[in-house]
Amino acid sequence: MNDIIYLVTLVCMIVITISISLLLYRVVKGPTNPDRAVALDAIGINLMGMAGLVAIMLVTTRLNDVILLIGVLLFIGTIAIAKYLEKGVIIDRDDD
Repeated sequence: MNDIIYLVTLVCMIVITISISLLLYRVVKGPTNPDRAVALDAIGINLMGMAGLVAIMLVTTRLNDVILLIGVLLFIGTIAIAKYLEKGVIIDRDDD
């Protein structure tokens, strides 16, 4: 049973690695800035999945905090990128 779990997680890690490689290409070559933002968001989701697979392979629950932290930082980063794409600035300063 452990051999099957190890094999499946290894195959999933290989697929996620290929996915991250293709998404990095989209970040660099993306035709528009929103495409790049979506690719960065998808890379973060793939990193969360990779951390989950590592937790399964190591048979530990200590990486759950890391997965949660990646998710929170990913959310904040997505909001910042969306605001930058919409307004051209992240932090508004009113000098009035």
